[in-house]
Amino acid sequence: MTAALSARLLRVMEATRPTPLIQLDHPTVNLFCKLESSNITGSTKDRSAYAILTEAVEAGLVTGRTTLVESSSGNFAVSLAMLCRLLGVPFIPVIDPSINVQTEQVLRAGCERVEKVVNPDGHGHLPARIDRVQQLRAQIPGAYWPNQYANPAAARGHFTFTGAELCADLPDVDYVFVGVGTGACLAGISQRVKQHRPRAKVIAVDVEGSVIFGGPAGRRRIPGIGSLIQPSLVKAAIVDEVVVVAEADTVRACWQLLRHGVHAGGSTGSVLAAINTYFADYRGPRPTVAFLCADRGSAYTQTIYNPRWVHDEFDIRVTGPDAFVPVRAATT
Repeated sequence: MTAALSARLLRVMEATRPTPLIQLDHPTVNLFCKLESSNITGSTKDRSAYAILTEAVEAGLVTGRTTLVESSSGNFAVSLAMLCRLLGVPFIPVIDPSINVQTEQVLRAGCERVEKVVNPDGHGHLPARIDRVQQLRAQIPGAYWPNQYANPAAARGHFTFTGAELCADLPDVDYVFVGVGTGACLAGISQRVKQHRPRAKVIAVDVEGSVIFGGPAGRRRIPGIGSLIQPSLVKAAIVDEVVVVAEADTVRACWQLLRHGVHAGGSTGSVLAAINTYFADYRGPRPTVAFLCADRGSAYTQTIYNPRWVHDEFDIRVTGPDAFVPVRAATT
């Protein structure tokens, strides 16, 4: 039974490896984007979900009688939902109101039960989601919590797949920028890059309102990056510097990516915004810089790619992929 389950997971992962790498125009650097959005469910979370489930199946923690329960702001839940369907095991995602509408619809279509917490804790819902996970574990015999925030298997998935592919495609990479949420992607990629090319710099990207690197907690409108907890997996990462961006710059960068034909999610925009800031005054030889398109932009149709939402949330008006007008300045 264990071998059969592992074989099913492997067939899915092999179907999408490696993900493509494309070069984008940039005024100061040789910029490359790894399209993790081409994974089966559309995000880099397929890598960590696959690694966690494979190790859990091989260890006997997940069988045909197991129910999985996990907290997620979106993409990881979608990845688990697909893989659990493949394995024939139930999965209960624990979500909150900040989830994208399309993502919630996908989860409700693919899972028999979805738990949605509605009472925030402080500036967000993550602590409440995790509390609900623990309640469900106590109620459901044999429930398994993948715990994407602390499970080393999640980082191993990015070390083995994402990081290895990036190093193979860009052996002379100078900088790698990685957005941080659970820390799995940052830990796995940074370890692999530093092993392959010690002189390369790994830049972690966070957003205002996140506490991952010690900043004050605050309101965040865009899911997929940042956190109200400090995930233990971040401690395993090898980081040279941290760049924190404002969500308004995240939106600008997402629209900028459209000019390059890349329809990306919020975390990708945050990383591009960090790259733009980091190299704004750079005048040296053009370095090779890499980042991930962590997910597709389709789930952000009603937010980032909705000019009305951008207007209401950030007081700026979208006039094109590169043009933003401050609303207050335009009306004075």
